[in-house]
Amino acid sequence: MNTRAPSAKDKLEPSRKAQLDALLLKLPGVSAKKINSLDAYFVNDRMFVCISGNGVGLRLPVTTATELQFSRGDVVPFQPGGLASSREWIQIDRAEAADYEKDLELFKASLEFVKAARTR
Repeated sequence: MNTRAPSAKDKLEPSRKAQLDALLLKLPGVSAKKINSLDAYFVNDRMFVCISGNGVGLRLPVTTATELQFSRGDVVPFQPGGLASSREWIQIDRAEAADYEKDLELFKASLEFVKAARTR
């Protein structure tokens, strides 16, 4: 019988969802839901962030989204399930889920953009 104490290697890295829950659910008005098998984050019942594949999609003004795609190597067009979405959606790919904390200002900008957007 193995009685050794678990090592750091035995402990799993927190999931991307757990990391984003800790980061986003503390923002005012944010809730989490599953939509079409994707974990997503909402403000005023409107999605502003969603986890897809190896990254996190977020909705920003078209100008900001375009600038980020050209200025950052870890930002690509958001294509959940391989399907193209609108120009307002980008995806940030980070190898370590904890690194999404570096994007907190972008998540806040996305939240404010979606909160202020008119219902179509």
